[in-house]
Amino acid sequence: MLIKEFIGYELEKEKSNTSEDFFNRSEVTFIEDGLEKTLHVLYVRYFDEIFNEFTPFEQNPIWKDGDNEVLIKDIVALVCLIKNPGLRHRKRLYINSKQEFAFYFQDIDFNKLPEIFLSIKQKKSFELRSPLEFILQPN
Repeated sequence: MLIKEFIGYELEKEKSNTSEDFFNRSEVTFIEDGLEKTLHVLYVRYFDEIFNEFTPFEQNPIWKDGDNEVLIKDIVALVCLIKNPGLRHRKRLYINSKQEFAFYFQDIDFNKLPEIFLSIKQKKSFELRSPLEFILQPN
């Protein structure tokens, strides 16, 4: 699987009676079997305020590279795809519970995530040979 891009953003209200401003969307675009696909993860924005409960990151941005900043919302879809490779067959995922959100971040090797970012920045893609490379293995 070739990861092409990952990005996150805050939804904004389109109409006054909607609740979009309570949600974030994170996306990861990848190529598999010659097809470009995007996984869209919609989740409750509140989780951005408590991500330090289930990640080693204390604040946003979670890391910087020069002028580029990576926020937690940028990596959510990427982490979901790594944790559950079966999501590559879906277009959308909705997460509304703290437990489910935390599950996706459990056992992720956060020290390796910047290499995906750097590869995409330099080579415009990252080849994900095995998601297990990004999962902490028991000793």
